[in-house]
Amino acid sequence: MNRALRWTAWVVTVVVVLAVVFLVYANIVMQGTRSAALRVWRDDRVAVRDAGDSVVMTPTGSGDGTGIVFIPGAKVDPYAYMATFRQVVASGTTVVITKPTLNLAFFDTRPLSTFEAHAPSVRTWAVGGHSLGGVRACQLAQDADGLLLLGSYCANDVARSSIDVLSVSGSRDGLSTPEKVVAARHLLPTTATLVEIEGANHADFGAYGDQPGDRTATISRADARAQISAAVEDWVRTLR
Repeated sequence: MNRALRWTAWVVTVVVVLAVVFLVYANIVMQGTRSAALRVWRDDRVAVRDAGDSVVMTPTGSGDGTGIVFIPGAKVDPYAYMATFRQVVASGTTVVITKPTLNLAFFDTRPLSTFEAHAPSVRTWAVGGHSLGGVRACQLAQDADGLLLLGSYCANDVARSSIDVLSVSGSRDGLSTPEKVVAARHLLPTTATLVEIEGANHADFGAYGDQPGDRTATISRADARAQISAAVEDWVRTLR
């Protein structure tokens, strides 16, 4: 009996330790770059508010009636994507950046409607994501009008859907490599728009510094961000 109790206590201890280690791991995120975030906060064309479960970015001028629910990459600070969408929002599109459960998109089971509720005036919604967030966005695509992939690709098949898809990748991406993006191309509709930014890497899709496993970019962050914004803005016009 004592041996059984000791064995049970040992198992419980191991489980508790593993749970604590995982929780610590999940809550250590790649923080957004402060200077990039400040430029967004100071931009009078863009309004930013923390809605608790997400960061909501809305244009202070006329909105275009479209919105994007955007899911961050694994363990990346949601605020790191404000700089990515600064110009997109200034041009009229609402962007709701989610705060995934445990900072990992796969643990977040909330529907798109949870985040769309923060902008009731928006009529047309796309879902998007970066890296792991993009993989999760593909799983939610059936409930949206558009799918936006930044440095990401689908693991499930959306090829038979009529959804409008934009995939923006970087030629120097060390995680969602060009080879991986091409290998998953068949999972997207034939009408999908694919844009590869020459010289951009994985971390260029946010503003959080360098990322382990990534390759060195050969263009500036500002240049990459401008090209990403331009591609997204052009694509959003097709959703209206």
